[in-house]
Amino acid sequence: MISKRAFPGIIIFFLATAVYAQGKFRLLDNNKDSENVPFSLVNNMVVISAKINGKKLSFLLDTGIKKTILFNLKFNDSVVLNNVEKIQLRGLGEGNPIEAMRSGGNMFSMDGIVNPNLSLFVITEDLFDLSSKMGVDIHGIVGGDLFSDFIVKINYASERLTFYKPDAYEAKACKGCETFPLDFYNGKPYIDVDVVNHLDKEFRVKLLIDSGGGDSLWLFPHSDPDIIVSENHFDDFLGKGLNGDILGKRSKIKKLKIGSFEFEDATVSYPDSTSIVKVHANRDRNGTLGAGILKRFQVIMDYPNSQITLKKNPKLYKSPFLYNKSGMELTYGEAILVQEKRAGISNPTNDETRSITEIFYNYGLTYKPSFQVSMIRKGSPAHFAGILEGDIILEVNGKPSYTMEMEEVIYMLSQKENRKIKVLVDRNGQHLRYEFVLKSLL
Repeated sequence: MISKRAFPGIIIFFLATAVYAQGKFRLLDNNKDSENVPFSLVNNMVVISAKINGKKLSFLLDTGIKKTILFNLKFNDSVVLNNVEKIQLRGLGEGNPIEAMRSGGNMFSMDGIVNPNLSLFVITEDLFDLSSKMGVDIHGIVGGDLFSDFIVKINYASERLTFYKPDAYEAKACKGCETFPLDFYNGKPYIDVDVVNHLDKEFRVKLLIDSGGGDSLWLFPHSDPDIIVSENHFDDFLGKGLNGDILGKRSKIKKLKIGSFEFEDATVSYPDSTSIVKVHANRDRNGTLGAGILKRFQVIMDYPNSQITLKKNPKLYKSPFLYNKSGMELTYGEAILVQEKRAGISNPTNDETRSITEIFYNYGLTYKPSFQVSMIRKGSPAHFAGILEGDIILEVNGKPSYTMEMEEVIYMLSQKENRKIKVLVDRNGQHLRYEFVLKSLL
């Protein structure tokens, strides 16, 4: 029984020694050629619901890893696992390997998809909390093993996955679709794309396709002589890995080209070499193509035939590349008590011949989610305004924060330069007001 709380990161890479036999993912109904599965798009990433040994959990669908990983299991999420042994994992970030567990022979089930002999990894250390960043419970990541057994269509516009049997799949004529070859290393997909740097130099890079990474593009400095960080950049916190914080620089690339698809001024991150030194087993890799780009397409991942097909997503293809200009990173904090106004209706006369309706109001206390400042970038507008790590955001521009989703708040903090932002924070029970203007750093 696993009941210890554990905390995940969006960016995960691991090394382990022994290997369990892995069962095949298949359609539950063998008479069907495909199965549709709904998903939720959260912070650019695909979140699905599935069961492990009968326990319902939420997973990121991530092409950037090969195996299934469990983490962030609370007491109520306890799940019985089979054939457990201790191992060590190593991942992105600075730090030592962490203790984890490997488990084999588990039953995976999801809306008509099953794997009766799933092997997975369990992170048991309290590392970081992905659920607090995304605003929904995330208990693990389903990786490339699922993609290997199907041809998978990801429709970001309709938030629906379609799993096709490879031997029954027939590609339909598709206007506007383009198909590209994939290379595989350690079970993970790589694509060759072209970028144009700030010096107008166009060159080709090999990128890991990472549907579980929320950024648009990562490029590894020094992996190619033409990957040069522009002077127009700023130092930033890029995320957390298994072994600690991932730091680096954020900037914009002049152009990203995938076949005839082109993106100008796409945001790009350059992780520090100390954060990525352990992921260079594939020495041809120059970086990562993340969900910030993938969401702009309808994507067909065809592992069996080593190819990917892209078609413009009309809802998101031309959406702007935004970044947080406030300098404060937010996570979901503890629930807070707020007073809500509630309406009720009554008929005080008890006279069926008279139609008199009385509307009354009362107030009640309700627990609502809160946003907490998890990090402040030095020299940023929020830093100069006086906001501190640990502050609870109660209002943004007069709107109670508990009425908003995380993405809405981040969107407000990612608008045009010089937009005024007013926040009300709770700091150890004291309510304080601050204001600042957004500053463009790129």
